[in-house]
Amino acid sequence: MATPSPYLDDEQIQRLSDLLDQRAVPFRGMNLEALDGFLSALVVAPSPVPQEAWEPVVWGGKAPSWGSAEEAAEVRNLLLGHWNMCAARARNGEEDLPDHLMPLMWLPEDPEDDAQALAEDELDVGREWAIGFFQGVALAEDGWERWLDEHDWIGEIFDLIERLATGEVADADEGEPDRAPTPLGYRDRLDIVMDLPAMLADLNHHHFTELTPREPIRREEGPGRNEPCSCGSGKKYKKCCGKA
Repeated sequence: MATPSPYLDDEQIQRLSDLLDQRAVPFRGMNLEALDGFLSALVVAPSPVPQEAWEPVVWGGKAPSWGSAEEAAEVRNLLLGHWNMCAARARNGEEDLPDHLMPLMWLPEDPEDDAQALAEDELDVGREWAIGFFQGVALAEDGWERWLDEHDWIGEIFDLIERLATGEVADADEGEPDRAPTPLGYRDRLDIVMDLPAMLADLNHHHFTELTPREPIRREEGPGRNEPCSCGSGKKYKKCCGKA
């Protein structure tokens, strides 16, 4: 089988998008934007999720039957190439992010577009991406729950991505539990989307920090309890400096 690309070129992205629209979306699977969010969550997850576990989710629960072994290998390599893109994006962060590593989602050609000039379905910038992200989180749920319990900043990232998914800003005022959530504005959506690479970079850094073995602190060996104390008193160590 051919080696997956380190990233997908425009032709490969279009091929993968077409395959998803034909073979995944009609079966409640993912479109390209949702897949990008999904794989982004998996590459920074607390624990690895094998392709055998995540690929069926892409297609709506069951991978399609492909026309030939060659086509199946092509699709697998397209998915792994997309995985490689998401991993490289998380490693790169927001500084000078190359165009080929930008999140694969629809954005207005002019970020300053007036929301009133856009069609209704064009206002949900980042929604599909965020939904895909949380589908990826669900495949390593226990690890993410541990991280969320341990780190408030990860909870803040999740809150922002959840706003993209729901289109709402949760009301934290416990004094008014029945108050309706505040709708997420178009400009606020764009601001969150532009910050996604930095959020992924922070999660990726934390991911690798947890994987890095920590050297145990080694104490210098002192004299045995029944040996002469090193202070020169002539007493046994346990009767001198080694007293509890």
